[in-house]
Amino acid sequence: MGTRRVLLIAVLAAAVLIGFVAIQNLASSAVYYLTPTEARERGVATGTAARLGGQVETGSLRYDPQTRELRLVLTDGITRVTVIGTGAAPALLREGAGAVVEGTFALDGTFRATQVIAKHDEQYAPPSPGTTPSHRTP
Repeated sequence: MGTRRVLLIAVLAAAVLIGFVAIQNLASSAVYYLTPTEARERGVATGTAARLGGQVETGSLRYDPQTRELRLVLTDGITRVTVIGTGAAPALLREGAGAVVEGTFALDGTFRATQVIAKHDEQYAPPSPGTTPSHRTP
């Protein structure tokens, strides 16, 4: 009876350890973001790394190929945040679509993005057999 109890405790300890490691690995790969309103309500400090998610406001997307500056306004329908980044815009980034940006807030209230991620529309329709799929581009 004593050996069974030790074996059972060892198996339970191993299961807890495996579960803990799995949760830690999943948590580090999950992408969490705040909406502009949540960021304002939480008072995200200037210079603190953050992720914001929302819709790219219509008429706000600007890209200057000379300076490689990307500007857009990210909104959640309540709060608007001007996002400024450098580098080429993601191919799927367009006005009215979802986006997640990583970076920090500047003193002037703008968000300085180090990475811009376009969210796809989650609508998928498989192509008919024998046809080439059409691509929706802005």
